Amino acid sequence: MAGRGPAREVRVESGSGCLAGRFSAMASPCEILIETADTDEARHLSEVAAAEAWRVEDKFSRYAPDNVVARINSAAGEAIDVDAETASLIDFGNTLYELSDGRFDITSGVLREAWKFDGSDSLPTRETVERVLQRVGWHRVDWQSPTVWMESGMEIDFGGIGKEYAVDRVAQQLRDVSGKSALVNFGGDLAVTRPPTERQGWRVGIESVAEHGPAADKVIELRAGALATSGDARRYLLRDGVRYSHILDPRSGWPVEDAPRSVTVAADTCTQAGMLSTLAMLEGENAEAFLRTEQVRHWCRR
Repeated sequence: MAGRGPAREVRVESGSGCLAGRFSAMASPCEILIETADTDEARHLSEVAAAEAWRVEDKFSRYAPDNVVARINSAAGEAIDVDAETASLIDFGNTLYELSDGRFDITSGVLREAWKFDGSDSLPTRETVERVLQRVGWHRVDWQSPTVWMESGMEIDFGGIGKEYAVDRVAQQLRDVSGKSALVNFGGDLAVTRPPTERQGWRVGIESVAEHGPAADKVIELRAGALATSGDARRYLLRDGVRYSHILDPRSGWPVEDAPRSVTVAADTCTQAGMLSTLAMLEGENAEAFLRTEQVRHWCRR
């Protein structure tokens, strides 16, 4: 999960038949579209949303020097006890590790030391990847909730699940304080708080992977539930005509081969949608077959 970006402020602007609260969190543009014409109400709900998003960011970002993730990662081989919320995220990471046969691993964030997905042709050497890979592997972690122990030099990183978790947390906060329909959108991962009353649904664009053309080439109406997208539209390397996705297989330390350019999944919650879209990407050429087996609404782009 990325760290703090620009100064924290909330803006309320007019949208299409609604009001929009906008702010930045987790290195993403965030917006709350609210089915209201009341500016004060929109500002209050937007501030509720931003406060929860920033809370999740501050608690779970690997960039923060003094949060629970920093305590775990700097423990240098000592066991650390965690609170219930952190334990639930670690449990979820453990579940994803098991479901993916080790393809999803919350200890794999250290591979960023070898890979810089900046659109260039700069690949790491195999020796560099192998060296970093020695510090990757959930099977090396002793997790007996609420106590976690890792070898010195290993790290956990909730970047693969944190933003979707924040979307669901914010959506629930808004349901608790308002009966109005709202669309929570954090950098393309989104959820609807409750069905809208003044429209068929919230219009959501599915991002195109074409180099030229419209940003979104498909629009759906979302009345309930959530969407999440995984892909390499902005983070990749290109060398000798081969595109290297930022979706890494933590077992090898190298990008997943033959993965779609993007996978978007609709599900009941953003966390569930994000889980399925990520697991599909990790399946590589078998992404569509995996999603058909899961019987979820999805869009794969290659």
